[in-house]
Amino acid sequence: MTDDIRGFSPRPMATAHCAIVPPHLLNRLARAEDPSLNEPARRTLALDAAQRVQRRLTAEIGPTAALPKRAPDHPLRTICDVEHRRELPGRRIRGEGEADAPDTSVNHAYDGLGATFDFYLRTLSRLSIDGAGLPLNASVHFQEDYDNAFWDGEQMVFGDGDGHIFGDFTQSPDVIGHELTHGVTQYTANLTYMGQSGALNEHLSDVFGSLVEQYTKGETTEEANWLIGEELLRPGVQGVALRSMKAPGTAYDDDELGKDPQPAHMDDFVRTFADNGGVHINSGIPNHALYLAATQLGGHAWDGAGRIWYDVLTSGELARDADFTSFARLTADAADAYGPREHDAVLLAWNAVGVPTHELSRTVSH
Repeated sequence: MTDDIRGFSPRPMATAHCAIVPPHLLNRLARAEDPSLNEPARRTLALDAAQRVQRRLTAEIGPTAALPKRAPDHPLRTICDVEHRRELPGRRIRGEGEADAPDTSVNHAYDGLGATFDFYLRTLSRLSIDGAGLPLNASVHFQEDYDNAFWDGEQMVFGDGDGHIFGDFTQSPDVIGHELTHGVTQYTANLTYMGQSGALNEHLSDVFGSLVEQYTKGETTEEANWLIGEELLRPGVQGVALRSMKAPGTAYDDDELGKDPQPAHMDDFVRTFADNGGVHINSGIPNHALYLAATQLGGHAWDGAGRIWYDVLTSGELARDADFTSFARLTADAADAYGPREHDAVLLAWNAVGVPTHELSRTVSH
């Protein structure tokens, strides 16, 4: 039995579904000989597949209507416990301003939602993920040994992991920032979750997920590790994270997980029908471009390349079916507002990953 709470009532699974662990990793684990690995992966795949087709409908349905503005200086969070079941949201455990709960997953989720809210408000003047004070809700302990975390169009949902490959998904602040940024994209450009536009959708979540963690830690571009989900992999797994923006394709190389397939250059673009056209794989290309632009500009990435990328996301000019070249053109145009150094850094970054800069609106100044 779930509790009715204000703005967060019992409901079936929502239609949108963006998960942090990509299908190719779960497929690999599902083929493992060890039942402690293959059974959680198979259950996770079954749950994710039931929602993935519906994820493509998000672009057609469009974002939920924005709520009236709330107080601009704090989030409105509610954390529930699904108690290893499927029906959301579960039993209410902690609300905004309440003391820590005995459950560390509840507290990690609460803190991660707050960190993401603070990042968007303090660095980009965005009031919650919809820009209008949307309450931030989350459910923890979803299903048994669930190997994922996702934004379902209305809230965050966290699994506990299988305990062998993946640990508790509430532990990673960049994962929480990543998933909530799917909500930001839902309320802004609403990029179609397929092919290059889908890879851009995943890319933008990686960008701002990483920046949430960098902002929380006060890191510069040089100090940041540019990893996504480094807290998730359990000891003994040969890898450092789910993805690396600094060096796509190097995040893991493990007997069970296989080798990280992300490309860093268009020469290695992966053409596949799986994963909605490789949205989690080919996002490595724009990820690396952002990393190169950010490190070229230095300082805090949220003041440089991150702000330029945010301007494009919220400009109203980004088409729902945008490809890498059109996105690169928009980032170069947006960089003009900040000066020639920013413009050149953006163009050089895209050129370095093989996105054709000769199609952009200007050439690099010398």
